[in-house]
Amino acid sequence: MKHYSKKLDKLPPYIFSIINVLKKEAFEKKLDVIDLGMGNPDLPTPSIIIDRLVDTIKNHPGTHRYPQAKGMPKLRKAICSWYKKRFDVDLNPDNEAIVLIGSKEGIAHMCMTYLDLGDTALVSNPAYPAHLNNVILAGGKIFDMPLLPENKWIPDLTKIPEKVAKKAKFMILNYPNNPTAAVVEDLSFFKEVVRFAKKYDIIVCHDNAYSEVTFDDFVAPSFLQTPGAKDVGVEFYSLSKTYNMAGWRIGFCLGNSKIIAPLEKFKSFVDYGVPTFLQLAAVAALNSEDGLMKSTLDEYKKRRDKFCDGLNKLGFVVEKPKATMYLWAKIPEKFQKKGSLNFCEQLIRNTGIVCLPGSGFGDYGEGYVRFSLVTHFNRFHDALLRLKKFLRE
Repeated sequence: MKHYSKKLDKLPPYIFSIINVLKKEAFEKKLDVIDLGMGNPDLPTPSIIIDRLVDTIKNHPGTHRYPQAKGMPKLRKAICSWYKKRFDVDLNPDNEAIVLIGSKEGIAHMCMTYLDLGDTALVSNPAYPAHLNNVILAGGKIFDMPLLPENKWIPDLTKIPEKVAKKAKFMILNYPNNPTAAVVEDLSFFKEVVRFAKKYDIIVCHDNAYSEVTFDDFVAPSFLQTPGAKDVGVEFYSLSKTYNMAGWRIGFCLGNSKIIAPLEKFKSFVDYGVPTFLQLAAVAALNSEDGLMKSTLDEYKKRRDKFCDGLNKLGFVVEKPKATMYLWAKIPEKFQKKGSLNFCEQLIRNTGIVCLPGSGFGDYGEGYVRFSLVTHFNRFHDALLRLKKFLRE
């Protein structure tokens, strides 16, 4: 049998797969598993969205046919109207918006569209694994932009050597950030990014999946709000976290029309786009009243406060995040030597608590773990009791 692509050999073991094996073992041992691993929303999709989907599937059979690959005009108009209302960003639905089968797929296709063998991409580290792995799958080379606590988890662009910057084809950013939950408070950093990108002719890809999962009156900006941003880049957006639609697989890419056009061409060869009935449900989501997700955000905040305060009392170092559904926790000193993956393995095997090792998000994530706030509030009390016992023993 012929060997599969060498690109696959270059990928690290997929972190979720490793953790899933350990989780399966915990279930088989009859442990009561508390799964705080994958950022998989546990709260319901709003009924207004579900009702639109059900009605469309039952009463409009034409929506069961092949969809428009770039997204139906009605949805692209709704996307652009929502961005205007939310961020005061003007977008042309005809050529500055394209619908994706989730932003993860979109970023993968973006890498395949633009990277030739050996091309350089500037990627934050730690990062959402799809940002790193899809550069590798496309045959590109990663230049790490370290996210460090002393820089508030924001990359220092001045540390990128000029010879690297000149070769770089694009840069992948993500704020609010997964996994660190860091935010950019205003447009200052994005302005630096625009200047840098213009100087070195770099395409900027900003993953904005968590802009609506915010707390304590924080309002997350869009990269596209930055003067000149549309000259150099695009923004990826997803309904997964905004409306608890992770399994629905629908997102968008927005911004520079000349950057989006090749992505549309690539997609036309590899997929048929998002089913029309899902696109119409997305229209209902984007056209819904403000405050639709208030109960979801209130629940995440309650979980955040409970678990963050408890972890800090147990010896973790956790900053209370202003956004995302994650806690980025520095593990206690006595566990640092063996590393974050070992910590997670021992935690699952001994307590049934699932979290993800920081090392799985890149080398600069070592020493940390990521907890997802995706289980019932009462379970966080249970998790803290188990952690207390685990740390003591």
